[in-house]
Amino acid sequence: MRLQDTLKNSEQELDVSNKVRIYLCGVTVYDESHVGHARTIIIFDVLRKYLESKGVEVKFIQNFTDVDDKIINRAKLENTTAEEISSRYIKNYFVDFDALNVKRASNYPKATEHIEEIQEFIKKLVEKDIAYISKNGVYFSVEKFPEYGKLSKKKIDDLQSGARIEVDETKKDPMDFALWKLSDIEPTWDSPWGKGRPGWHIECSAMSIKYLGENFDIHGGGRDLIFPHHENEIAQSESFTSKQFAKIWMHVGMVTINGDKMSKSLGNIKSIKQVLEKWGPNIIRLFCLSGHYSKPIDYSEETLKENIIKWRQAEICYYELVHANLSTNQSIKEFISIVKKEFDDALEADLNTHLALSAFFKLVKETNKRAAEGVLGKSDSETILPEFNRMLQILGLNIPHISEEEKQRIDEMISKREQLRKEKQFEDADKIRNKINEMNIEIIDHKGKTIWVKKERIKAEN
Repeated sequence: MRLQDTLKNSEQELDVSNKVRIYLCGVTVYDESHVGHARTIIIFDVLRKYLESKGVEVKFIQNFTDVDDKIINRAKLENTTAEEISSRYIKNYFVDFDALNVKRASNYPKATEHIEEIQEFIKKLVEKDIAYISKNGVYFSVEKFPEYGKLSKKKIDDLQSGARIEVDETKKDPMDFALWKLSDIEPTWDSPWGKGRPGWHIECSAMSIKYLGENFDIHGGGRDLIFPHHENEIAQSESFTSKQFAKIWMHVGMVTINGDKMSKSLGNIKSIKQVLEKWGPNIIRLFCLSGHYSKPIDYSEETLKENIIKWRQAEICYYELVHANLSTNQSIKEFISIVKKEFDDALEADLNTHLALSAFFKLVKETNKRAAEGVLGKSDSETILPEFNRMLQILGLNIPHISEEEKQRIDEMISKREQLRKEKQFEDADKIRNKINEMNIEIIDHKGKTIWVKKERIKAEN
């Protein structure tokens, strides 16, 4: 498998011979998660599920930033504590991402639970004379790390003129960044340098190294984290260990609305809760996977509606396979072998989910075509269904579950309807059809047989 490495600006081979260790920068928990967060996390969910489908063991760490100025400001606004704010939004995070069928990380470390590790990290940087103490806290000295700017591909002079740098006359250089901020505003912790709290960047370095070691496989996040967050992580981590930090840096493009980045400051946020309620998890996942992960993707209702049409075809495909009972001589094995290779090749070529989805829908289209022509056999179903389910699982898509009791009830109603139609009692037959439709069941009449499809309820479709 090859993945684009932002640092080397080229595709690098991912070593899957041992356990693959991934660190994904998570959310700062001061508000609801939005579609921009969903895209990054869904992309890494597919990467992980694909590797695991190939028998690769994955250790997946995703942090929560639960101490930050934004959290403190929100707590002040609501006259509550930072801990109450972060706890609320961490709880909401799991509600959202469980609903999006995202597999939970191996661990979700929080900054507030790793103060000791963070302080030990800072102590070593001070001892090595790479960090210094000022009256406002402890700062990393950028000039002590000659390779600073290697991730964002900018020189320090360019970064100084282009970055929004916090004015602080106690810093030796405007580019120096805070490792420990002295403060008497809660939450605070005692430290060798005075009471305060950690800076943003140091938490990810301390936690990723604790859980994954000094040189792990993939460090990921949104493209907006390249500078300053990931640039600063590299500087402090490689100064701390004197080793390469992450082998591959993987960055996901932004979700835009009418070309503008989705952000709270612009007020154009689409929260996961909102979009889940309207579109459901499968449509959101299809949207997030529809373009190459490294490029921006524009949020539009038209794109989402197109995905509803595609998803309905996938649902039909599943139930065509479940109901297939013909005996046929035609074999579909060669076709499935080709589509399987296309799907896997797409994901192994820098996680091209767009091409992987094309292969998946190619399988769907061919299955539905054979069913419509009355040549989809039971043996075909036995060949197609495992591959269909494998692709669904990797993409994180879910066909609505149906109980045996509900299945039996629907079969009985359809059988009764067919009997009424034979007896030319079309009015009564239509009444049964209407009752079935109310259950979100679609009936498809084929020559010689009728099948039914349990459809996901999607509000936006109505």
